[in-house]
Amino acid sequence: MNEQQRKAARTILYHVAFWTALCAVGSLGNYVDRARFGREEAYAAILLRWWVGHVPVMALSSGLSLALVRRPALFLERSTTLRAYAALLLLFMPLEWLYVGCTDILLRGAALTMDSAWAELFKMGKMTWFGETAWASGTFIAMVAIGNHREARARSEAFAKAQAENLNLHLALEQQRMLALRAQLEPHFIFNALNAISALVRAGDKPDALAGIGRLSDLLRYALSATQREQATIDEELGFVRDYLALQRLRYGERLRIRIEGDDDVVRRGECPPLLLQPLIENALRHDLDCHDGAGDIRLSFERTADELLIRVMNPLSEWASPNPGTGLGLANTRARLALADPRASLRTERVDGSFMAEISLPLALRD
Repeated sequence: MNEQQRKAARTILYHVAFWTALCAVGSLGNYVDRARFGREEAYAAILLRWWVGHVPVMALSSGLSLALVRRPALFLERSTTLRAYAALLLLFMPLEWLYVGCTDILLRGAALTMDSAWAELFKMGKMTWFGETAWASGTFIAMVAIGNHREARARSEAFAKAQAENLNLHLALEQQRMLALRAQLEPHFIFNALNAISALVRAGDKPDALAGIGRLSDLLRYALSATQREQATIDEELGFVRDYLALQRLRYGERLRIRIEGDDDVVRRGECPPLLLQPLIENALRHDLDCHDGAGDIRLSFERTADELLIRVMNPLSEWASPNPGTGLGLANTRARLALADPRASLRTERVDGSFMAEISLPLALRD
């Protein structure tokens, strides 16, 4: 016997036990009433009569319960419920009345024939017919109510689970945002920028020092506001990158060279997660300018199709560079944020002709 069969057997046993308990209570009341009026009868005989008479209802409740296990939403539609109840009245009830008549004949010890069965059926009083119909109808209504309650509870649990998963997703997204913010606002970068600005002040280069302070202020303001938004435009991200590069130029000077290509008007209107481009530039700087004393050669390019935007950042690989520049924390955070923002978005990295390339693929969505 497999697990499904064991569950079905347990369901039937539960219903038989429930109806047996009801029959025990009902037959006890019947036994007391008969004893009160001097028509004593053995309790076991009364219980047997009750139990045998309720076998059709046991079968009905068990069958409905098994049907609801297989199809929990069976009675959610009113038309289906009405058709099932009509079948109960037209098919099940005549068979139950016939069954009750036959069992009465057998319990009396009389011979059961077709003629005696029909005679017993037509001999039943209206109260017997009404009582049997009421038991079957009540059982049907109770099982429909239980099925609807189970389905409503299942839907409520599914909704609660979906809400919990949604909250977890938002929490993970917020955590990735904070990781991205920390990556953008690393203390060493801020300290380097402030030290460079301080050096300009000491050298008397006040215009450049004031410009550096302004760019640092703009960069911090954008980075903090970006954590509260779902989307930014490529144009906003490029502005942030230029402020970032202007501050980095205080450190690297003329060695910092970067080319930006393909940023036409349509590309600039494209939407992307905020703080997306800077980690790619940061990764390129670390594996290019930080590995030698010469000038850099970093390229940021955009390429669009009808439904996709490709963003590539490339930097030359020197012999002192990391053997795998694509495993940094900034790129890992970017990859995780893209997966949370849109399943269609991706980040891939590879070596191309002596250069390292980080390529982001985004669905092309334009802001009006």
